[in-house]
Amino acid sequence: MASAELPASPDQVGAALTTSEVERWWGSPETYRMTGWNADLRVGGSWRVTVRTADGRHLPAGGEFLEIEMPRRIVQTRRYDWDHPTLGRRETTLAYLLEPIAGGTRLIICHGGFAGFPDAAAEHAEGWARVLGWLQTYFSDGRQAA
Repeated sequence: MASAELPASPDQVGAALTTSEVERWWGSPETYRMTGWNADLRVGGSWRVTVRTADGRHLPAGGEFLEIEMPRRIVQTRRYDWDHPTLGRRETTLAYLLEPIAGGTRLIICHGGFAGFPDAAAEHAEGWARVLGWLQTYFSDGRQAA
């Protein structure tokens, strides 16, 4: 689990997580960037993205939307379509919970499916802290789409 308080409405945060807006904020030149975001935002719909690493690799990932209650809750599966070093191609489940708060939204991320994969769980927990930092900066700097 990870969480952050963001200076944006639940609608803005939901859009940043589920549309091609992902490509504007998710990543950094020294780590990786998200490219080619494509999503069919409905229960049973699929989503796909390519992770472009700092060293030039292109790593596809995707999944399916399991629950959508915009702008309060989004649940989806997630899998890498390549052999992730600590997780392989195992499918996990990711839930975004968006709570309106004074001045914005509290985003809570619950990412499960790591039983038997403690290294992958630790790596992803660290990764979510980094991702939430990028999202916080994105909204704080006013770079989001109008």
